[in-house]
Amino acid sequence: MDERAKLNVFTLAIKNISGNSFRSFIIFLCVMGMAGFFFATTLIIWGAEYSLNSGLERLGADIIVVPAGAETKVESALLMAKPTQMWMARDKLDKIGKIPGVAAASPQYYLSSLYGAPCCSVWEMFIVVFDPATDFTIRPWLESEGIGKLAKNEVIGGSAIVIPSGEKFIKLYGHNLSLKGNLKETGIGIDQTLFMSLETAEAMAETSLTQAMSPLQWNTCCIVLNSAGEVISQDVNPALISAVLVKVQSGADVRMVAQQIMLNDSEVTAITSPNLFGTFHKQLTGLLWGFLAILSMCWMLSAALIGLIFSMAANERRREISVLRAMGATRQFASFTLLMEAGLLAVTASLLGILLAAFGTYLFRDFLTATLKIPFLFPSPASFLSLLIGGILLTLLIVTLAALIPALRITGQEPAIAMRE
Repeated sequence: MDERAKLNVFTLAIKNISGNSFRSFIIFLCVMGMAGFFFATTLIIWGAEYSLNSGLERLGADIIVVPAGAETKVESALLMAKPTQMWMARDKLDKIGKIPGVAAASPQYYLSSLYGAPCCSVWEMFIVVFDPATDFTIRPWLESEGIGKLAKNEVIGGSAIVIPSGEKFIKLYGHNLSLKGNLKETGIGIDQTLFMSLETAEAMAETSLTQAMSPLQWNTCCIVLNSAGEVISQDVNPALISAVLVKVQSGADVRMVAQQIMLNDSEVTAITSPNLFGTFHKQLTGLLWGFLAILSMCWMLSAALIGLIFSMAANERRREISVLRAMGATRQFASFTLLMEAGLLAVTASLLGILLAAFGTYLFRDFLTATLKIPFLFPSPASFLSLLIGGILLTLLIVTLAALIPALRITGQEPAIAMRE
C-alpha cells in the first residue's frame, strides 16, 4: 500500500469516527477505562516494588540483626516509620563482628519523640541513632552530598522531614536540632525517620532531664518493663542496642553468614536484605494476584464489548465497503480502513486514560498507601515511560484483535451479494 493510499485510509478513518460520534464515544470510553485501570494497577504494584528496592538500597546493609521475635517490629518501623522499642545487650555487637564473613558491624538505637508534648515539635517521630565510628550506611550518603561529618546537634532526615513552619530547629525533648539535609525519597518509613549520631542523642537526653515532660535518660540504667517483659518507658541504657547492621565481605555467602550469626546466639534473629520485608512481600504478592484476576476479567469483557461494537459498525457499513470493493478497492484496503479506525481510537483513548490514571495515582498516593498498607514511590522517568508505551501498545493490540474478526468477515463477502442484503 503506497503513501497516498495510506493517507486516504487515514482520512476515511477520521471521517468514519466523526460521522459516528456516539458509537466512537462509547468505544473511546471503554478503551480509556480499560487502559487507565491497567496502568493504575500496574503502576501501584511497580511503585511498591520500586519503593521497596529503594528502601533496601538506602538501608545499605546485607544483614540486620535484631532481638529474637522482633522481626515484625523492625519491619513496621522501617517500612511504615512506626516507632518501636526493642533492645539487646551491646556486647552482641562484638560477637557478631567476629563471625567469619562479616566485614563491618554497626549498632543502631531506635527511639521516638513524645506524643502531645510541647517539648517535641514533631510527635511520635521514629528516631534512629547511629554510631559514626562504625556506621557504613549513613556516612557514605553524607560524604556524597558534601556534608561530611555531622556536628553535635546536627541531624539528617528522610525526604519527608522538614523544620516546622516558623521555626529554625526541630525541637525534640526540649533540645534544638539542626536539620543538615535530607535523604532521597524511598517511599517507605525511612522518609519519615530522623537520623542522629550517638553524641547528639546523648546531648538530647541530658537536655530532656530539665526541658521535657518525660526525660530521655540515655546515660542511666532505667529500662522499665511491664509484666510481659515489654519496654514501657523511653529510658535507655547505653549498654543496650536495638539492632546491628552487618556488611558481609566480598564473595561471602550472605545467607551462610546470617545462619552462623543465629547459630552463635539463639537470642537474636539475622534477617538478610531480600527477606527483610517478608510479610510485605506476601501481602504484595496476594495483592498482585488479586489485581491480575480483576484485570484479566476487565480485559476480556472490554475486548468482547469492543468486538461487538465493531461488528455492529461493520454491518452498518456493509454497503459502503461493497461500493469501495466494486470501485476497485482491495480487500486489504477495506480491512485496513476499519482497523485504522480502531487503532486511532485505541491510541488516543489509551493515552488519555493512562495520563488520567497516572495523575490520579500521584494525587491520591498517600490515600492509596494508607488504604492498601503498602509503600509507594513513583518509578523513575525511564521506567514510567516504558510502562506508558507498554500500556498503549497492549491496548492497541487488544482493540485491533477485537476489530479484526468483524473486519475480515465483512470485507470477505462478495460486493454484489453484500449490496443486495
